[in-house]
Amino acid sequence: MKLKADSSTEDKIKEAAKQVFIAKGFSGCTSREIAKAAGMNVALVNYYFRSKSALFKIIFEAAMGDFLLSMLEVFNTSLPLEEKLRNYLDREYQFLTKYPEIPSFIINEMGRKDGANIDNTAVFKCIEHTGIFEECKIEQKAGRMREIDITSITLLMMSNCQFPFMGAAVIKQVHGISDKQYDKQLVQHKQIVTEMLIGYLFPKSQTIFQTTKK
Repeated sequence: MKLKADSSTEDKIKEAAKQVFIAKGFSGCTSREIAKAAGMNVALVNYYFRSKSALFKIIFEAAMGDFLLSMLEVFNTSLPLEEKLRNYLDREYQFLTKYPEIPSFIINEMGRKDGANIDNTAVFKCIEHTGIFEECKIEQKAGRMREIDITSITLLMMSNCQFPFMGAAVIKQVHGISDKQYDKQLVQHKQIVTEMLIGYLFPKSQTIFQTTKK
């Protein structure tokens, strides 16, 4: 007789797997560790998810989906490009404040040669299909946006949004500040980053920024 699928059991395994995968990565953990974290045996974990690779695929794709959701929502609006990028920066900081571990997990796993070999081509095509890259070229041609290549724009956005969270432990130790102080710093830093990036990418912008001072 087959075991009846129990959504609560599945959810418990997925939550445990998420914590273990984020902490150790795909190649750094075993199904036994995931089972132990879930308070179950390996046979039950494999019954629900067949293998560690299959379970990792579910966790990674969910993390990637969450990571890209606000980006795709903003880029698919009909707002002017400058407003889209400003909203994206705001939404990205909101998301990363809530889930600071996600970018490190995604970047680390995508860079592993011994990982689960997940093909993310279709996922990233979703960004291109929003038309955001073409919008940048149109705005550059019209003289409203600085003419730099799209890859550099991506690097500017990613580094200024994600590094403050990925490098938080280092920054806090260097400057001797607490978690609470750093959280407050990030609120101010988001405003600085927005002013810097929008001001650089749209040098003719009439937007007035107000940066919070200590």
